[in-house]
Amino acid sequence: MFSLKFNLIWVYWAITDFLLILGVTIDPQFLYWAIAFNVIQVFHFYWLTPQINNFAVQVRVAYLLLLIAALYPPLFFIFYLQIIGTTAMVLGNYCFLARVMSLMPWNSTKDFSLNLVKETFFSKPVNGSVQHAIQKPS
Repeated sequence: MFSLKFNLIWVYWAITDFLLILGVTIDPQFLYWAIAFNVIQVFHFYWLTPQINNFAVQVRVAYLLLLIAALYPPLFFIFYLQIIGTTAMVLGNYCFLARVMSLMPWNSTKDFSLNLVKETFFSKPVNGSVQHAIQKPS
């Protein structure tokens, strides 16, 4: 289902997506703007909940680290993967990175299994944190 949830989180990801698309198609300088913008996003979410282990902060730090890694020329393809993932987040509310992060041992409340992986990646998009929607104890 297509839904545009206009809130600050959506705006952050939409701007990031736009900057990444401009960066890979028009001028690579926009990639640095995307990184700077995401540094602001990390600090903003850390300021809201001053805990580095907060799930929203973890997702943004991981995203930022991927942006920085993609600056290394052999890893430039990561920018394209991030554009695909961020566009899915903006248009369909599906965040692949958050789903990956929800499987990390420090974020999981369920035992790791193939069924958990299937449930994590193939469940419908959720409003709010995918961590809470998927990781509820059985």
